[in-house]
Amino acid sequence: MHHFLRSLILDVVDFFYPIFRRIMPLQTYRYAACGGGNTTLNIFLYFVIYNFVLDKSVLHLGPIAISPHIAAFLLAFPVTFVLGFYMSMYVVFAGSYLRRRVQFIRYFIVALGCIVLNYVLLKLFVEGFGWYPTPSMILTTVFVVLFSYLSQRHFSFKTKKITLAKDEVLIES
Repeated sequence: MHHFLRSLILDVVDFFYPIFRRIMPLQTYRYAACGGGNTTLNIFLYFVIYNFVLDKSVLHLGPIAISPHIAAFLLAFPVTFVLGFYMSMYVVFAGSYLRRRVQFIRYFIVALGCIVLNYVLLKLFVEGFGWYPTPSMILTTVFVVLFSYLSQRHFSFKTKKITLAKDEVLIES
């Protein structure tokens, strides 16, 4: 089943690659396309959960009360986390030699790092520097996407380097 899904996703994503071929390599494009689609899904799920599932109301779990905007984030996160991991593992970084369990744990660590980085940078830009929230979020997103891509590529989904000659290195993907 996952082979069929992987092929379908690759067919759809790679169909548009010729438009971007001159400005970015295939792996970077696939990361941007899959990540962009997953981010769009996350925003959609957040909107639906916040407005219709929670009806903008506090979520009560026994003695714990969770504000609706945080509850919506917490409910949408597992869906897009799993989907993002799947696409990273099978579509973007398919050549990794690491075991799936190790990839999953590392992916989760990077996702937590992205959440912390989002929080810290937004606090710094908006509250520390006094910048407007929307441009701050845009700049934060640039840093977080760069951090995420490099972390996923070199940490979560490592590939083997093969030395061909004295100065040549081939990276299997």
